[in-house]
Amino acid sequence: MSRWIYGFHAVEAAVKREPAAVQVLWLQSGRKDKRAQGIETLAHNQGVALEWVSRERLDGVLEGAGRHQGIAAQMIGGQSQTTLDERSLLALVAQAASPLVLVLDGVTDPHNLGACLRSADAAGVTAVVVPKDRSADLGPTVSKVACGAAESVPFARVTNLSRTLEKLKEAGLWLVGTTGEAETSLYDQDLTGSLCLIMGAEGEGMRRLTHDACDFLVKLPMAGSVESLNVSVATGVCLFEAVRQRQ
Repeated sequence: MSRWIYGFHAVEAAVKREPAAVQVLWLQSGRKDKRAQGIETLAHNQGVALEWVSRERLDGVLEGAGRHQGIAAQMIGGQSQTTLDERSLLALVAQAASPLVLVLDGVTDPHNLGACLRSADAAGVTAVVVPKDRSADLGPTVSKVACGAAESVPFARVTNLSRTLEKLKEAGLWLVGTTGEAETSLYDQDLTGSLCLIMGAEGEGMRRLTHDACDFLVKLPMAGSVESLNVSVATGVCLFEAVRQRQ
């Protein structure tokens, strides 16, 4: 089983971190710019096979994936080495001095998932958790939008999110959920210590069982006419408020 990733940031991250998993690296024929030359040198140094192919060939294999920037890589295995099961997630959390876990309950747009992963990487989260039954999965679009974060951030896709949240509680994490109906502002909530930050889907928000599992509920104060932010924007705001408080 294999998967394709595309875009310079995603491919560069994969060649640096998982060179043995890169089955083949494709660059669009005729590219002689610095980015292409840099990738060519990196591939050579990492022992990764590189092929120059036509744009049409890239378009064909990545049909429907969006702009590939003239670069793609076929990775061995259907999942990144950063993908965790519930047991591995809990083991990772147990090793962290002050874990910060991001849960995305129902984010189905791969562009939003990719953007959330990028923010999670920048904020230094311990892991990102999503449910199997209602969530976008790692794929070419997520990898491209995440700019390498999909290959670096530990990512857990769990069968029973309610059970995983309960186990995170048992591990000592406080569960903080976000909802526009909350009375407490994000900026008034203590986000230090062991924390699980939960973001709901756009429109629907968190599912009822997820909502009920939370220790605290917070909202982003909205001063304008719009009722809510895009989930990836809201995730970035919440994560970096946690980062600010924890410094």
